[in-house]
Amino acid sequence: MALTKNERRLRIKSRIRKVVSGTTDRPRLAVFRSNKEIYAQVVDDVSGKTLAAASSRDKDILKSKGNKTELATLVGKAVGEKAIKAGVETISFDRGGYLYHGRVKSLAEGAREAGLKF
Repeated sequence: MALTKNERRLRIKSRIRKVVSGTTDRPRLAVFRSNKEIYAQVVDDVSGKTLAAASSRDKDILKSKGNKTELATLVGKAVGEKAIKAGVETISFDRGGYLYHGRVKSLAEGAREAGLKF
């Protein structure tokens, strides 16, 4: 029986989440990518709290023009700046079952530009 694309991604995601989890000193940067938008949040899995979040739906990012990859870089910078304000410097990156390529990669590079270490 063939898996759908989403079922395959969820299977990969669960494999990643076995290894990657966010602690208080090293939270997890989780990425969700839809066809139109991209979302990122810095999560402390121990306390179950979101420390910082950004998406391509945010007002300041919506105003800027560019393709989806360029917007993903802006989202990465935004979530990085918010995380640093919240006192987070090092994170573990959770690509959410997506390939580290294209929009996911540009989001990670944007977060690195903002000063996050991973």
